[in-house]
Amino acid sequence: MLNMLYLAIMNISQELSQWWHQQTAIEMAGFVTGLACVYLAAKNNIWNWPFAIVNVSIYIFIFFKAHLFADMYLQVYFLWMNIYGWYYWSHKPGAALKTPVKLITRQQVLLLSAAVIVFTIILGSVLKYTTASYPYIDSFCAACSMGAQILMARKVLENWLIWIFVNVVYVGVYLFKDLHLTAIMYAVYIGIALLGYIEWRRDWKKQME
Repeated sequence: MLNMLYLAIMNISQELSQWWHQQTAIEMAGFVTGLACVYLAAKNNIWNWPFAIVNVSIYIFIFFKAHLFADMYLQVYFLWMNIYGWYYWSHKPGAALKTPVKLITRQQVLLLSAAVIVFTIILGSVLKYTTASYPYIDSFCAACSMGAQILMARKVLENWLIWIFVNVVYVGVYLFKDLHLTAIMYAVYIGIALLGYIEWRRDWKKQME
């Protein structure tokens, strides 16, 4: 019995070691910077933005190689939004220690929903004639992510709820594309996004006191 247990542990260890050595250095760098930027954002720390800029630059290359073209162009968009977010968070009002957290408005919900639907249909219809993988799913996730990134840059609390949803979908996509380390990173993102929602909601409540 002990011998069988020992052999099972050794087999698992060997498989994990083999899997680890199959991961590329660039995906590892994306994994580390991705976790750092999302964790800092969840903690309402402005230094999430430089980490985010490095992270999206890495993933432009990774997604190009994986033929996830909607995600690749999404990273280009993120690059500009991260620069904007860094600028916006740096210009806090008056004597405030941080830029205040806001709640989403009804108008923002309607505009965001319409934009996601239109963007998904148009981009998905274009990408299905290319070598893109999962054109409509990829386009839908890209559209949701674009909306969530705008809300994060503007410090709207509900951005985290969108990230939780879209990251669940992304985990499945990356597993199917054999981007295992990236799938793990997005699984961790789900937990961090939940933390971000709790932290930002706490900050918003303090503002209301």
